[in-house]
Amino acid sequence: MDNISDDKIINDNATNNGSNNNTVISRRLEAVRGIMKEKGVDIYVVVTGDYHISEYAGDYFKEREFISGFSGSAGTAVITSDTAVLFTDGRYFVQAEKQLSGTEYKLMRMGSAGVPALNEYCRELLKEGMTIGFDGRCVQAGQGIEFKKIAEFNKAHCNYSFDAIEQIYNDRAEFPHSKAFYLDTMYSGKTIKDKLIDVRCAMKDNMSDVHIIASLDDICWLFNIRGRDVHCNPVIMAYAAVYMDKTVLYTDIDRLDDCIDKLIEAGVEVKPYNDIYEDIRSIAGHKVLIDKKRVNTRLYLYAKDNDKIELVEKENPEVLLKAVKNDIEITNLKNVHIDDGLAVTRFIFWLKKAVKSGQTITEASAAEYLDNLRSGIKDYIELSFDTISAYADNAAMMHYQASKDNCSTLKQEGMLLVDSGGQYMRGTTDITRTIALGEVTDEMKKCYTLTLKGMLNLANTRFLHGCTGYNLDIMARAPLWNENIDYRCGTGHGVGYLLNVHEAPNGFRWKHIQGVNDLAVLTPGMVTSDEPGVYADGRFGIRIENEIIVTEDKENEYGRWLKFEMLTMVPVDLDLVDVQYLSYKDIEQLNNYNKQVYNVLSPYMKGEELEQLVYSTREL
Repeated sequence: MDNISDDKIINDNATNNGSNNNTVISRRLEAVRGIMKEKGVDIYVVVTGDYHISEYAGDYFKEREFISGFSGSAGTAVITSDTAVLFTDGRYFVQAEKQLSGTEYKLMRMGSAGVPALNEYCRELLKEGMTIGFDGRCVQAGQGIEFKKIAEFNKAHCNYSFDAIEQIYNDRAEFPHSKAFYLDTMYSGKTIKDKLIDVRCAMKDNMSDVHIIASLDDICWLFNIRGRDVHCNPVIMAYAAVYMDKTVLYTDIDRLDDCIDKLIEAGVEVKPYNDIYEDIRSIAGHKVLIDKKRVNTRLYLYAKDNDKIELVEKENPEVLLKAVKNDIEITNLKNVHIDDGLAVTRFIFWLKKAVKSGQTITEASAAEYLDNLRSGIKDYIELSFDTISAYADNAAMMHYQASKDNCSTLKQEGMLLVDSGGQYMRGTTDITRTIALGEVTDEMKKCYTLTLKGMLNLANTRFLHGCTGYNLDIMARAPLWNENIDYRCGTGHGVGYLLNVHEAPNGFRWKHIQGVNDLAVLTPGMVTSDEPGVYADGRFGIRIENEIIVTEDKENEYGRWLKFEMLTMVPVDLDLVDVQYLSYKDIEQLNNYNKQVYNVLSPYMKGEELEQLVYSTREL
């Protein structure tokens, strides 16, 4: 902008509530609208994401948070000359309402009655001759194409190279640039060469001879490399192109000091990060496999506009290949869940004792205690997401995040919800436990027991091969639905191996959400979270989460039967269970899980700690 004082205001912290938030966001919107007017853009769409359509993006890419003040991991801002709205899903309604308070932003609660979809909203705004603009590097290709179609239909224009925020974002974080490390086959289970063979077989099946990859988890899985470019997601910024006779990895070579020998051995050529854009324009005479859901608009349109190639628009083969964990990965996961389970169990024991003794503990200090326990595990790398430690009514916000300066102090009453996980060389963990800190209400016990019943129902389900998570979600939801209670999110998500804690293409959900990739047939080796819950706004929140893995059961005249095996080994809080809501079968399932937890963890405990485990896994 024109003067230093404006720049200073623009870069002040805008994630707190109150008049300061209102002033900062107003000045930022004013600056952006000035640029929009100068460039002839009437509608500016600001998404959440990086150049690789990652679920979580590094600090460098927090443009939507910068312009709105909303810090959730999912949301889209739409700005015009006189309006500003923010679209987000049910996980963030409460959080968004608080963070947008005092600004001119209107919250668009996605999926709620009377709220239009993003595309519908933009279609209504965009009139003949107007221009819709967005940064095509950050917008998923499928979404970017929809914006173009909307513009064409309305006889308007689409500018997919528009980014007003980068012109005023002076204190922006540095572009991520971590060193990569190599994942040996004792952890990955397969060499780079073997994975390339699998990918090329899939390319051949899809009638293609070049495969362009932009998704970071797919790239890091394929090349057995990991990094720290995205907080809690161990990846590096890179693109890749797999040909039938060569492979190119596009990233900064100075990242690869510990990996370059393995890459060269596998026949991988390394080229500068941004060369992918020019290279895709120069490809000729090939059929190019590209996943429109996992590349950005600019990259896709560069390929689409290349009339010397034929596009094959299919899902990246790496998505399914990495979702089905191999035997070595499964063995590692089972082992790391023991260590991770010990850390969480010891945290629960400490928490209950400390609160009962009157120690001053906050949501933030409780999370810090658990994080420290995890960091002591031998192959720990980092958290798989920032630990969610939410007390009382804060737990009603599904992705609430406490901080040292803004957190509640725990009391000898109510419940603490702790959702946490770790990244280890042996894999990724994700677990939630809701813990009674003292006196709880009958309603809390009822909701907790129904949630637990649903979690166990799903984990103990046997099903025919061919089922997806959409077939099985009702097993977790039914106990709550029978009481006219629901939760505004899926029941579970796929979990990567030392990769993203949310991983396609498997999951549990009762209805399909456009753009969410979790429709895959459940296959042995897939790891999925099982996490029903109850979120009573302004009162309390409950979630119980275990990771489960698909395994073989039996085959008979009805077909091939599959089942789940528990990976998570941590007691559930029996102090919150009300047996009047449990059947004999429910109690049997709970006792069986408790027995399994005891058998797995007890060899590592003794004395008072072992006594606590005995009590926590007692039969009902």
